[in-house]
Amino acid sequence: MLQTTESQAAALPPSPPPPEAVPYINLLGVRVSALNLPLATERIVEAVRSGERGYICVAEAHGLMNCQSDPEMRAIFNDAFLVTPDGMPLVWELHRRGHAGAGRVYGPDLMLAMFGRGLKHYLYGATEETLRRLETRLTWDFPQAEIVGMHAPPFRPLTEAEEEAVVHDINAAAPDIVWVGIGAPKQERWMARLRDRLEAPMLIGVGAAFDFHAGNVKQAPARLQRAGLEWAFRLASEPRRLWRRYLRVVPGYLALLALQRSGLRRFPDPGPRPAA
Repeated sequence: MLQTTESQAAALPPSPPPPEAVPYINLLGVRVSALNLPLATERIVEAVRSGERGYICVAEAHGLMNCQSDPEMRAIFNDAFLVTPDGMPLVWELHRRGHAGAGRVYGPDLMLAMFGRGLKHYLYGATEETLRRLETRLTWDFPQAEIVGMHAPPFRPLTEAEEEAVVHDINAAAPDIVWVGIGAPKQERWMARLRDRLEAPMLIGVGAAFDFHAGNVKQAPARLQRAGLEWAFRLASEPRRLWRRYLRVVPGYLALLALQRSGLRRFPDPGPRPAA
């Protein structure tokens, strides 16, 4: 049997923890990862370096509510490599259940943190103009990172030929991370559907992050984000588009959370993430 010397062992990279090692809570039947932005960043970097493959959902109350009426969406979330707490209500529930170190893993912040680690990136979503502005900003701020490709899909379902062309283009570019900014729940379905056909280690859905970082849309002030009032800022900014969503999401989430806390309604525990 070959033996590893002490010097050889010291030279070996540390083995990343398996996905199951990331603690989680069962929040309305969805496996929500108990981590913060630095931990999420490290876990993703480890996954890329070790060749693990998966997709990441950044979750807020809206996403969890979509999972209640759509079993397929709930399965997509529970098959994800990580489901990060994008909204403060999720962070507060993590704290309540004993995960004091958990923090918000906001999609736009996660994107900047990962670009700060270098790596190779592919941008999928938005419009060509937005992608050009986004590329200019990111390459200026993070010269150590490499954007190896971009694609602005049409605002309609892709044909089979178009989808195959996208898969070929992404695989040819060989990115470490594919950033998907086509909005929820469309981006989660896209990642789950194409995961097995894409060779990139990580696919990450970040919603409006493309528009935020390209300067198209103003983000809520940090104090409102910390207070869990980003939804109110966005509602005030786009009332005609968002009022129905928040009228359903906010009361619905609070009601279901109260039922889960009281034990009056049980939500099946998704358990650890299935092995890849």
